[in-house]
Amino acid sequence: MALQDRLSTEEKLRIVQELVPGKQITLAHVIAAPDAILYQKLGLDPSIDYAKSAIGIITMSPAETAIIGADIAMKASGIELGFVDRFSGTLIVTGTVSEVEASLEAVLAYSEKTLGFTVCPVTRT
Repeated sequence: MALQDRLSTEEKLRIVQELVPGKQITLAHVIAAPDAILYQKLGLDPSIDYAKSAIGIITMSPAETAIIGADIAMKASGIELGFVDRFSGTLIVTGTVSEVEASLEAVLAYSEKTLGFTVCPVTRT
């Protein structure tokens, strides 16, 4: 087959993929007593965040809901926001273990009861 034939777009199938997210929280996890290197690799400041001894991670869809989740998490306890991504739906918070757990539980409760989301249980390592 000639190069010209391979480059031709005639009779070729074009596939377009779209993400059609449901209303869900697929991950809610608490990392208790993480190593300082984990804070650094996540782009968090270990001199501020490491003393608090816990990292919380939530993955939400639709992704913009991470903004609402961040607001609820901050109002529910004394956590610090580590990262909010409105494009991937990722929320990372830091604080004491009890603060992080309380903030994640508050986000899950609001999302399930008020927004009608399907939520997962909080896991912990």
